Amino acid sequence: MNLLTQNSKIKETGAKHGVRLFNFTIPAFEDPETGRRTCPFAGACAKFCYARKGFYAFKNTKSAHAKRYYATKSDFFVERMIAEIKKRKADVIRVHDAGDYYSKEYRDKWLQVAQELPSVRFYSYTKSHTLFDEVQLPSNFDLIKSEGGTKDHLIQDTDRHSRIFDTAEALQAAGYHDASKDDLAATKWYNDNPRIGLVIH
Repeated sequence: MNLLTQNSKIKETGAKHGVRLFNFTIPAFEDPETGRRTCPFAGACAKFCYARKGFYAFKNTKSAHAKRYYATKSDFFVERMIAEIKKRKADVIRVHDAGDYYSKEYRDKWLQVAQELPSVRFYSYTKSHTLFDEVQLPSNFDLIKSEGGTKDHLIQDTDRHSRIFDTAEALQAAGYHDASKDDLAATKWYNDNPRIGLVIH
């Protein structure tokens, strides 16, 4: 089983920018088999999470996400991920299309992957941003603090962060950059505005 995948938005974004863009996904909110939280700081977002319905709710999709979650527990996850990124000649990796950083140990695995592959860029939307407070991110790693979690009060307006809006008009009126269709527009490499907006879907 491949660890990296490409959903439609990732494919379209990669084609738009001429880069080989992939994403890594684990179950949203919790592992369906064990009930262990994969989004430990989820708040209101858990009620409307796109990654808990539609395609994500299909049995085979949930099974694949669970297998990738179990792969993150392995002592060989870093080695395996680095090998796959090299094999697929990836330019950019979105860490978590669903799910989140569920522990410091798991966080460190991704930071190690990024450090070992300085020519590859990594980015994440995360509600687990407090797990990164005491670490220095590699220059090829970008973190977008995602609103809707239990630690929203710690997000500063000057932090690179994302907010969900009902309409594109409301998003623009609030001064946010729309990343609804262009996933890389959320990152520091493609957009200087740290206020990232997404229209709910």
